Formats: sequence, structure tokens, C-alpha cells
Amino acid sequence: MKRRYGVIAAILGLLLLGGVVVLEGDRPAAVIDARYSSDASRFLDRPDGARIHYRDEGRADGLPLVLLHGSNASLHTWEPWVALLGDTYRVITLDLPGHGLTGRVPGDDYSTEAFVDTVLAVTTHLGVERFVLGGNSMGGGVTWRFALAHPDRVAAMVLVDATGLWSWREPGPPRGSGSPIAFRLLGQPWFRGVARKLDPKPLIGQGLRASFHNPELVDDAMIQRYYDLSLREGTRAATLARFGAARSSEAEPDLAVLTQPTLILWGEHDTLIPPEVGERFAAVLPDARLIVYPDAGHIPMEEVPERSAADVHLFLEGLAPL
Repeated sequence: MKRRYGVIAAILGLLLLGGVVVLEGDRPAAVIDARYSSDASRFLDRPDGARIHYRDEGRADGLPLVLLHGSNASLHTWEPWVALLGDTYRVITLDLPGHGLTGRVPGDDYSTEAFVDTVLAVTTHLGVERFVLGGNSMGGGVTWRFALAHPDRVAAMVLVDATGLWSWREPGPPRGSGSPIAFRLLGQPWFRGVARKLDPKPLIGQGLRASFHNPELVDDAMIQRYYDLSLREGTRAATLARFGAARSSEAEPDLAVLTQPTLILWGEHDTLIPPEVGERFAAVLPDARLIVYPDAGHIPMEEVPERSAADVHLFLEGLAPL
């Protein structure tokens, strides 16, 4: 069965690329960094040689809200929330290793444990000892894993179409014929063997449009940003290393120990991680509330930014002081 889905993914990928498969080299990191950094961009140099891109924005004395992006995304995905919530809250975003302007790191460790350690390093560097932690997709998975590892640091969680336990995944590809193809292809060793030199733009465009319920919201600038960041020197190698890494064999944790107040936000039309996963989070976490957006897909903070930010604001207003 697994092999059959791999063949289907390969065929879909070839159909998508149909005649536009070309070679495309990496872009100099300095060029991409200049294009996608902002006045708020800062870089944390770590002892292993990694350089972590982060932004510390919003109200300096506000409640700290740390936000983590999803797989193959970057901190730019949170810009709508930064604009909408920054007058009230201190909003910290960062590019996880292998992503954005952090890019490839020495040792090529892109495990969840490495991501958790990166979040710890940035928040410690900023002197933020206790905060609200949120994340989308893969970043949502890092969020609850960080809370398990450092419960005293996390006052509350915001899970946005987050990855859950491995056992919650249904066999086969994501639901819906319009789901992102790139993730299925990257799971295939043969594709990772050739992807280092292929032009990823067709897959990026398809993946973004499939991640939105309303694909018309995916404009050329968004596709170009994802494209440029994916071609930043070293990033493709990091992506292939991440998808080729073996899954952890550790026993699954008991999420019921996470007693922090948790807001769960989900797009009803998420074809990558279905709303049923949000319902599972709501059932297992002791203090959780689930909101499902009927006109959103996998990235509601970009697709319905005003409504999702308003829900986050109401949630944060109801928290006890840190």
C-alpha cells in the first residue's frame, strides 16, 4: 500500500512538472538575506556555528508571544499577526534550522529536538523566561514538544493546524486531490536523489495554492518569496536531509500532562492535516478550546488573519498574568 501511494505521488509530480523540469542552482545567501531581512531582523550566532534569524517586534513590555512556522516556510508567515497583535503583545518569530534566513546549519541536525533547542536558545538570549508559544503545522508540533521539555517556560499554547502524534496519522496521502504534492515527493528516496538540482517553482506554486482554501490569495510575491528562500545556498540540501532523516523510535508522549491553556485553530479545508487532528488535540489536552474556520485551509493566520488574530487576542486577554 505504501509503495502504491509512492507511485501515485511520483505520477502526480511528473504530471505537475509536465515539460517544465529544468535545472536551477542555488542563490548566494547574502543576496537572499538582503532581499528578505527587515529592520527588525536579528541574528543569533550559536556555538556550533549556526546563525539563527529572528525578529523581536511589537510592544516591548507586552505579553511575549513566540511563534513557529511550518515545514518549508519561514517567519514571514506570521507577518499578518505581527501587524495585528503587535500593538498589544511582544511578538517573537524565528526561522528554524533549515528554513528562511537561518538556512543550513553545521551538522545538519533538523530534528525536533534541535528545533526545541533553537527555541530555547533564542528565548534565553532575549531574556524571555516565560511566554505563550504558538506554531503552525510542523511548528505546532515543535510547540507541544517544547512544552513537554520545558513546561515551566510555557504559560499557554496556540496550535494552528499543528502536527500531532505519529499514531494519529492516517495511512496514505493527505485527503483531497488538491493536497500539496511536494511533501509526498520529498518522502520518496528516488525524488530526493534528483531534487537537489531541479527547479522547485512549480511544486512551490502548487503546494501554496493547495494550502489555501481560496487559492486566489496566493499571489506572485508569495510564491517568489518561498521560491527564493528555497534556493538560498544550502537550503535544498537541508530540506533533503530533514526529509531523509529516520523517524524517532521513542514511545509517544502523554499529551494529557500539558495542562497549559491551549487555543487550537484549524482550517476546515486543510488537506494536509485534517480538522480531525484538531479534535484529537482538544480531546486529549486538559484545558483546550478548538476553533475551526469554515473558509480556511492549512495556513489560517495568512488566509483569515483578522479573525484568527482576534481569536488569539481574546484568548491571551483571558490568561492569568505571567
